[in-house]
Order: sequence, then C-alpha cells, then structure tokens
Amino acid sequence: MNLEPFITCAVTGGGDFAGKSPHVPVTPAEIADSALEAHEAGAAIVHLHVRDPETKQGSRDPGLFRELVTMIRERNTEVILNLTGGMGGEILFGSEAAPLPPAPGTDFVGPIERMEHILELKPELASLDTGSVNFEDALYATTPTWLRAMADSYKAVSVRPEIEVFELGHIELAKQLIKEGRIAEPALFQLCLGIKYGAPATPDAMMAMRNALPSGSVWAGFGLGAMQLPMAAQAVLMGGNIRVGLEDNLYLKRGVLATNAQLVAKARQIVEEMGAKVRTASETRALLKLKPAGQ
Repeated sequence: MNLEPFITCAVTGGGDFAGKSPHVPVTPAEIADSALEAHEAGAAIVHLHVRDPETKQGSRDPGLFRELVTMIRERNTEVILNLTGGMGGEILFGSEAAPLPPAPGTDFVGPIERMEHILELKPELASLDTGSVNFEDALYATTPTWLRAMADSYKAVSVRPEIEVFELGHIELAKQLIKEGRIAEPALFQLCLGIKYGAPATPDAMMAMRNALPSGSVWAGFGLGAMQLPMAAQAVLMGGNIRVGLEDNLYLKRGVLATNAQLVAKARQIVEEMGAKVRTASETRALLKLKPAGQ
C-alpha cells in the first residue's frame, strides 16, 4: 500500500462530452479555474487539455495552451502542470470498401505538431502515449519512431514524460525507450484502464500492468466512468498513485454530476479513510525529481 499517494486531476480531456455536463470546463479561463479548484482540493498535478471555445471540441491550438498556462501560473506556481501530448493522433476511416482517404473528423499529424505547445511552454510533465489504440471506426495511432522523436524532444527541454499505457504491449515499448536512454529512470507511468479494447478496469488488469513495470517506477492508475473511484482505491492498495477528473468520469455518484474539485476531494477522503496521506505538490515535486516551483 502507498501511504503517501499523490493525486492527478485530468481536468477536461479532448473527448466529445462537454455538452453532457455544465461542469466540464471549455474556455482557458474555465479550465484554469477548475484546475486550481482541484489543486486546492488536494491535486498535486493537473493534466491539461484545451478546447475550442466555439465548438467545445478538443484542440491542439498552441495559443489556447499558452493562454491557459499563463492564467494558471499568474495565480499559482506550486501546482504541477502536465500538458497532453496526445492530441493529433486520431484517424477516422471511411467505408470498408474505401477506408482511405480518412473520413471527416480525422486529426492526424506528426510528432512535431503534437508537441508544439509542450516545447514552447515547457511544463514539468507532458503525457506520452506509448502505443496505438483501437476504437470502433477509428484508430489512435503513433509509431515507435515517432515516440523516439517525442521522448528525445521532451528530454531536450527538461520535460518529464508521463508514460500513458493502455495495455501490456505499451509497457514493453516504454521499456525499450528507457533502455535506449530516451526516458530517465525512475520512469513515471499512468495505467489507463477501462478504455474499450484496452485493458479493463479490474484489479487483475491493474496488477498485471503494475507487475510489468520496470523496477522502481513511479505509477498512477485510473478507471473510466463508474470505475474511477474504485480504481483509485485499488491503485493505492497496490502501491500506486491516483488520477481522477472529468476527462475520465462525469459523475460523483449515480445521477449526480461532479466537479473536478469534488472528485479530487472524494479521492482524498478515500485515501485518508484508508489510513494514508495525500502528498502535496511540493512533496510530489521531490518524489518525481522535478524542477522547483516557479522555474
């Protein structure tokens, strides 16, 4: 059991669900407010996407990321920022007879465009999705060669990758990047559970993925939807850390829409009732060997 877990709040995500809850933040100002409320509730790290204020859809616009990061840092220098590096990898296919060219809605670009905002803004952390994932008629796609380019670029600007893994093969690819010296040890992993056609949100799946990690790794785990809080408790019991937030789940309990701060507060309550203590942002910086606050 991890007696001092940290909490990450995934504030808004890029999925098409902003219309399902009034609490999903859309504009940079709304995302900044929600992120800082989550931090006040106990989140050491905030995982950040941006959305187009007009369409409410996920965006890769560096200007929106710049606006968001500036707003947060003007008000708080302690919270740890984790910017997504995962946008720009989605291919929607056409019919079975004519799958190409890609269907409307495809957002697929190379590694440089995917991390343009990260290289400019240099957050403490940025996500690195180490593999491809199937959806019904779409594919989130990246390649080992592209991941090498992204890992090398993160390293060049002193951004620590949060390695997001959706199944065991992704961990094996991450191990190869670590072996090649592209990711410093101890590596930071996020076990992503409950995504359809990825690892399920079950104790067995979490244990298998945890057991496959390189020795000494720091890790967190989450489950989608109703499994968010059960998997938070499970992660702590297995020696890991927690991720909650509206990117992964919209509800505090059945029929009750949540805010990010409420989900963080609930996760903190679970930790404390298990006899553990939530790490502060300062303590989490020390654990992850991050640059000091304000730099």
